[in-house]
Amino acid sequence: MTATEAPYAAPAPPSRTAPDSAEPGSAGRGAAARQYLVPYGLLLPGVLWLLVFFALPMVYQASTSVQTGSLEEGFQVTWHFATYGEALREYYPQFVRSLLYAGTATLLCLLLGYPLAYLVAFKAGRRRGLLLVLVIAPSFTSFLIRTLAWKTILADGGTVVGLLDALHVLDVTRWLGWTEGSRVLATPMAVVCGLTYNFLPFMILPLYASLERIDGRLHEAAADLYARPVTVFRKVTFPLSTPGVVAGTLLTFIPASGDYVNAELLGSTDTKMVGSVIQTQFLRVLDYPTAAALSFILMAAVLLLVTIYIRRAGTEELVR
Repeated sequence: MTATEAPYAAPAPPSRTAPDSAEPGSAGRGAAARQYLVPYGLLLPGVLWLLVFFALPMVYQASTSVQTGSLEEGFQVTWHFATYGEALREYYPQFVRSLLYAGTATLLCLLLGYPLAYLVAFKAGRRRGLLLVLVIAPSFTSFLIRTLAWKTILADGGTVVGLLDALHVLDVTRWLGWTEGSRVLATPMAVVCGLTYNFLPFMILPLYASLERIDGRLHEAAADLYARPVTVFRKVTFPLSTPGVVAGTLLTFIPASGDYVNAELLGSTDTKMVGSVIQTQFLRVLDYPTAAALSFILMAAVLLLVTIYIRRAGTEELVR
């Protein structure tokens, strides 16, 4: 090696303090963490709402149902579960009546609402929007006013009662024990009519949403296979609309079973539902433990019936 030649020098190793190799990994982990937390952040307002306005009142009501005492002396939690048995024994007729009225109103809503939903979904054409507005238009009026209007509709000697009498409908309802003589107001029939009218939109809208999703080509294919319209409805339309039927019946039956406005305004002392009893116990008698126990019994009964119904219906799309 000559004096003018420089000795060979190996390249310097990369610095271990350079953060370039670590930055992409940390940034990726941060983005993944944010992406993981975003859904929970979106759910947080709803969870807080349910916690404050549903879960906490339920806990308070549960503690109230096992209290003893009076309004003057105060109520204390004594774990008196016998209140449930006493309330059920004393007010079981109102429980049975509530379930019967709500079930009848739900069935009537289904029989009335399905043809209308079918008409809007498949036959309305350009009038579809107008018909949907007409379905929900009564909801723009107060629930109380709509119920009071039925007192005029079902008044003694009115046109509706006279028409029902002329068609011998009242003969059948008298035989069933739902009316008395030529009087409809203050009878079970009046209460069921009010429930059916007030909750009918809750049946029609889910039915329409389910029917509107059905592909019309399925009907054409069934017709090409020489299926009659009744067979098409039985084999194609109704099975595909089952999720709407289940949703509509639940949205109708659950609030109808706890309703007390229709029973108070359109019924009598013989047609009181459990909602009326709960309202009376809370606001008039001031027996808070009994009222809370009745509320939980009603909720448990409805939850049991709904669970059985959903399992037997077997609609997977409803729970997705």
